[in-house]
Parts: sequence; structure tokens; C-alpha cells
Amino acid sequence: MLVSFMEEARENLRLKIGLLIVTASYFLFTFHAMFTLSWIGEWESMGGPYGFVIFVEDISATIGLIFRFAASIIALAALIAYFAKKNLTKLTAYRLIKLIFVFEGIYWLGLIATAGFSVLSLSGIFSRNQPILSILNSVLLGAIPTVIEAIVLPIGLFILAFKLNPNKPLKGAIKWALITGTIYIVVFWLINTSIWVGVVMQKGTGYLTAYPEHLVSFLLTSVGLLALTVYTIYFTKKSSKTQTLQELKQRPIGGIILALGIYFLWNYFSWVIFAGDTWNNWYAWFLGHNMDLWMLSLPLVGVPLLFSDRTTQETS
Repeated sequence: MLVSFMEEARENLRLKIGLLIVTASYFLFTFHAMFTLSWIGEWESMGGPYGFVIFVEDISATIGLIFRFAASIIALAALIAYFAKKNLTKLTAYRLIKLIFVFEGIYWLGLIATAGFSVLSLSGIFSRNQPILSILNSVLLGAIPTVIEAIVLPIGLFILAFKLNPNKPLKGAIKWALITGTIYIVVFWLINTSIWVGVVMQKGTGYLTAYPEHLVSFLLTSVGLLALTVYTIYFTKKSSKTQTLQELKQRPIGGIILALGIYFLWNYFSWVIFAGDTWNNWYAWFLGHNMDLWMLSLPLVGVPLLFSDRTTQETS
């Protein structure tokens, strides 16, 4: 599936440049995160149970990050070799792609400590007979988003890697590529919305109306990403029975990729241009701890796909 897509990309200069820049961004952002070591020892100043939680989460996430770093190196090296028309056999290409998906899955699996502590915290909330609102906050803003990103998403990536087989029909691989892509967007919507809701609960709704750029970011996150999630689910369901890559519609995929990239791009530049000194937990997360900020380069792939001249058949 991806090998056929790459064959087309080799002949499309705009798509080729976009893929190279996006893959390079994936590598560079991961490289920066991998060798930014200021987090080491941060748990010592916190002490107590909370310090232990931070220690476990940091170590677990760093192990996962090592695998994403390896995946980014493989992806960039393989893409450069492929576009340079080096001898990269179909079997080798499939093996490298499978390895990238497996390593990316292990990266997300590295967040399982965060998910585990989020779920464990629920037992304490229930035992203390907390108000229903507190319970809902912990479930909707903590447990569900972290479980989906640390368990459901890695499973999707592992299944996708398993389905990629040069000797088997593409139907299964296409289906799971669509499902896994959908899970990514669900994760981004849940995680980013939960953090924004936490900021609003802390600072009040007046914080949004006082700063238009915050209100736009909040709406793009809670409503915009939700709309993109719903559309992606619809497209995935409609296209899940696609037999070949040639039958898969490029323009809707390009639109989804473009919308996701614009979301990351807007939130980055809205801080640079407008936010000024209004630093909050949202920006601390999005700019300081967001390992997926490289996706701000996605429009460079989304635009060529959106305006692709390739004719496609209707999927059944």
C-alpha cells in the first residue's frame, strides 16, 4: 500500500518535497526531545508520592521516545534513499515501514504509566465519595484520553504493521491504516481538549473572552478537532472496504491531513504572534511537552493530495 503511494510520490515533485520536509520535521522534533535532558531529576524537588509518579512517568515515556527516535531515523534515511532511486526492494521497503509502525507504537505504549496512574486515581476518588462532577472530570479529562493514547493507539499501530504484507491483498492494510489514522485524531482531540478544559476550570470562562486568540484555540480544539474526528470516522467507515490503493480517494485524505496540520500550525503561531505573556498550562503542554508538534508541517503533504489530479474510483 505505502510502497504504491511512494511510487506516485516519486513522480509528484510537490508531494515529494512535502514528504521530505514532514519526515525531516518528525526526525528533528524527536531529536530535540531526545536530547533535551533538563527533565532529569525534576521529581526530586517534588518529593513524596507525586515525585514518584513523575519519576515513573518520565522514565516510561523516555523509553518510548527512544523507539520513536529510532523510527524517525529509519523513516528519514529510507525516504532519502528511495527518492535518490537507490536499490530499495519491495520486501525491504515493507520491512522498514513495518518497523517504523512498531517503534511508533512502542513510543505511545511508553505513556502507559500515565494511563495507569490516571486509572488508579479513580479508585481514590470513588473511595472518598467525591461529587459526581469530580468523578466525571477524572474519567473524561484523565482516564479515557490517556488510556486511548497509551493502549488503543499502540494496538492499532501493531495491527497495521502486522497487516502490511507484500504477499497479501491490500484490503486489510488499507482498513487498518484508516482506523489507526482515525485513532490518532481522536487522541489529539481528547488530550488537547482535556487540557484546555482544565485551564478554563482553573481560570474561568472570562479568560477565554478576554483573549480572542485563546477563544479561537479553545474552539478549534474542542469543536474543530471534534468535527474533524467525526468526518474522519465517516470517511474511514465509507472507505474501509477499499480493495486497492488506486480506489482510495486522495482528496479527502489530503483535506484531513491539511486540517490537522493547520490546527498545529495555528496554535504554534498564535502563541508567537498574539499570546505574549498569557502563558498557561495549555501553552506549557502544547509548546513545551508536545511530542507531535512536528505535525505543523503536515500541510505540505495535505495540499498536494487535496489538489491531486489522480482520478479515483468510487469505493463500494
